[in-house]
Amino acid sequence: MIPTIEWKDGFINMLDQTKLPIEIVYAECKDYQTVAKGIKELWVRGAPAIGIAAAMGIALGAQRIKAESFDAFYEELTTICEHLASTRPTAVNLFWAIERMKVLVKKNKGEDIEAIKKKLIDESQKILDEDIEINKAMGRYGAEFIKDGDTILTHCNAGALATGGYGTALGVIRAAWEQGKRIKVFADETRPILQGARLTAWELMQDKIPVTLITDNMAGHFMKKGVIDLAIVGTDRTVANGDVANKIGTYSVAVLCKEHNIPFYVAAPTSTIDLSIPSGELIPIEERNPIEVTHIFGKTQIAPDNVKVANPAFDVTPAKYITAIITEKGSFRPRDIRKLGENNVDIEKVRIK
Repeated sequence: MIPTIEWKDGFINMLDQTKLPIEIVYAECKDYQTVAKGIKELWVRGAPAIGIAAAMGIALGAQRIKAESFDAFYEELTTICEHLASTRPTAVNLFWAIERMKVLVKKNKGEDIEAIKKKLIDESQKILDEDIEINKAMGRYGAEFIKDGDTILTHCNAGALATGGYGTALGVIRAAWEQGKRIKVFADETRPILQGARLTAWELMQDKIPVTLITDNMAGHFMKKGVIDLAIVGTDRTVANGDVANKIGTYSVAVLCKEHNIPFYVAAPTSTIDLSIPSGELIPIEERNPIEVTHIFGKTQIAPDNVKVANPAFDVTPAKYITAIITEKGSFRPRDIRKLGENNVDIEKVRIK
């Protein structure tokens, strides 16, 4: 697995995923504005990877702050955080990572400014390292739902490319494969950006996991034929009642699974769980540029001039369609997700065995 994002020679190297699978190109980010541009323009995408990028962007921006007092330093840091927070509204990891970095700074208020700057770099690297271990833990829990010989449907990309490494939904698939289970994957192409076609299929082929690419509107056909045994997707935000926001088209897959009695699983690191929002109806949904729909990669026009376009990047899948939510702490019924935020909860009694 090639790195999605990393520190290199004092700057940030970000894999430009808009170039995959044709080219492997890294963008060298020398300031936080370039990191923000990379998040907004999808050089880096996937909730966990966005969070990591934001943390690194804050640390990078902090290095250039010339303030001598803590208050002046924190004021400039807040400007950096606000700029990064404005990039994408749906993935909660973005805001989780920003808050984590701000808390770190506040806790070290009495330290020398240069020492705080160093701690910010260390913390951003820690977030990346933790993410990989979290994904592997999710993989172990999620693999319990996969049997030898299963064919799995996945939507969008929730692999190493969407995280610090290993992956959420694809991490579950990887774990099952590493356990020796002979599995196959059907990957939805995931219009309009084609993350499934460009990224998921590419990742699985790199690991030599059998994958079949299908268009988004073929999923029901293959479910009806009995080809699909289960579906696993990632999530950009999971809220208190167990509803999840994920790439547009996820809701349709979940409804089809329900109709065909196929288990539908969501791989959700706890950093993507937002218990401050009671239901999915309140999740902010990003509306993206119409050109993503009217043109292929912004180049080849496929729709009439001036046609009206709707382009929500995400949809919300209600908890009633979700069989289980897989986290690094175990797997849970959607209705029990809120208990992860409660005190004195015995996780062993709540999680699915």
